[in-house]
Amino acid sequence: MYDKNVKISNVRRSFLMRKKYTAATRKLKIPTWTNPLKFLSQHEWTGDSIKLPNRRLGRHDFKPNAKFSGPANSYLLQCNQQEEQHSIVLNPPVNQSVAAILLGDGHEAKLWPLTKRRSAAAIPIAAKYRLVDAVVSNCINSNITKIYVLTQYNSTSLNSHLSKAYTSAGLGKDGFVEVIAAYQSPDNHNWFQGDADAVRRCLWELEDYPVTEFIILPGHHLYAMDYQKLIQSHRGNKADVTISALASTKNQDKGFGILQVNSENRVLQLIQEIETTSPKEKEDESLDPSSMKFASMGIYVVNKDVMIRMLREYFPGANNFRTEVIPGIISLGLKVHAYTHEGYWENMGSIKAFYEANMESKRSTNMGYNYFDTESPMYTMPRCLPPTRVTDVVITDSVIGEGCLLNRCRIIGSVLGHRTRIKDGAVVEDSVIMGSDIYQEDLDRRNTQGMQTTVPIGIGEGSFIRKAIIDKNARIGKRVMIINKDNVEEGSREADGYCTNEGIVIVLKGAIIPDDTIL
Repeated sequence: MYDKNVKISNVRRSFLMRKKYTAATRKLKIPTWTNPLKFLSQHEWTGDSIKLPNRRLGRHDFKPNAKFSGPANSYLLQCNQQEEQHSIVLNPPVNQSVAAILLGDGHEAKLWPLTKRRSAAAIPIAAKYRLVDAVVSNCINSNITKIYVLTQYNSTSLNSHLSKAYTSAGLGKDGFVEVIAAYQSPDNHNWFQGDADAVRRCLWELEDYPVTEFIILPGHHLYAMDYQKLIQSHRGNKADVTISALASTKNQDKGFGILQVNSENRVLQLIQEIETTSPKEKEDESLDPSSMKFASMGIYVVNKDVMIRMLREYFPGANNFRTEVIPGIISLGLKVHAYTHEGYWENMGSIKAFYEANMESKRSTNMGYNYFDTESPMYTMPRCLPPTRVTDVVITDSVIGEGCLLNRCRIIGSVLGHRTRIKDGAVVEDSVIMGSDIYQEDLDRRNTQGMQTTVPIGIGEGSFIRKAIIDKNARIGKRVMIINKDNVEEGSREADGYCTNEGIVIVLKGAIIPDDTIL
């Protein structure tokens, strides 16, 4: 027998003690992320208890600054359960068996005039990123490294961003982000007619890759999600199609329809938007009365063979997944299941939703997207920009991008994109300034004709901006007031360089607002 008071260092040298500790750790279920002997050697062991150091635990441990007491096996069992909760082992692995299809169009998003010169997925957000970065980052953080992006509408900016941002970041040697642009062919002279038509037209490229499932993702939504859990649920249910849905329909965007789901998470019916529901689309009263309703997120996991059959054989003329393909396969009796997502999700279905998402990025609460999650980071295009230069500036509750030039101004509750320039005496309050693609000095040097603009890029001296969105490369003159002085809810003055949507003034990309203008 051995002495309980023997020092841990002596235990390491004893083969007998190793066997004892191996048996003990099996009983106590020490988690796989640590060596049992090393774990016990770093703590004070007294028979059946372990005295733990007082430390701040990480997100994958338990509650911050948690204190544990009592038997060691209680703590170790908790560790084991926590590890099982976060460790997802799929066979085959998702990086070998799943390909993502991002829909980069986003024309259904009501984000005009921000989409006048770019697709919705390419709109800048939170001073540093593009909307598409959230979805691509979800794929990378979920170990899905084979990503196709189908583009059509105003795709130049999106194509450029993707090619520069994701050449190798986190994708591994076999990973890729490949853009498939809309095209015409000898047998089809039309452009993509919808998301289902776009995927069908690209099957010649997609079906040759050795994967078992495709995950279809809108490219302009903002959320963080581990797609491996979605894939795990899909495979566990042996489903043909799995639709990701929000846990509650209350105060949520219903633009992708409402799923009526039974107790086994099988989708019984897809109800279209409540406001436009026709008599045929109303809830079927013959369905399970105990069924629940969830708002669809427009995210679909589809088995590869099912994808090919439903687009080429079952519904060869369907253009849209939500209104045609998904209701059709439900009626055919295919196994369509729902997977509920309980985290933050924003559809970006309106200017107000986009504005509020930016405002959430500057708050310290956890209500919106967490841009500071180091374990699931958001990737984007690296920029070689200098640090922001601040000269006698008052900044309150704001987010400031890279390479900004701020001189003797006040920034209150705002989001400033990279290369933003604000001059003396200006005030920016509760606004989104997207910044610029170039400094005015560089633009002047490139101007070979020697013609200098009277209003430079940025916000001029003495200007006041409140509750506005200023798109890239806008030129705001001196003493300009952008305050929606007439409390206009909706209005279009594109010829003058601005619009008003839901009470928010939007200055168009590259617009010039002359000195002393009041909006």
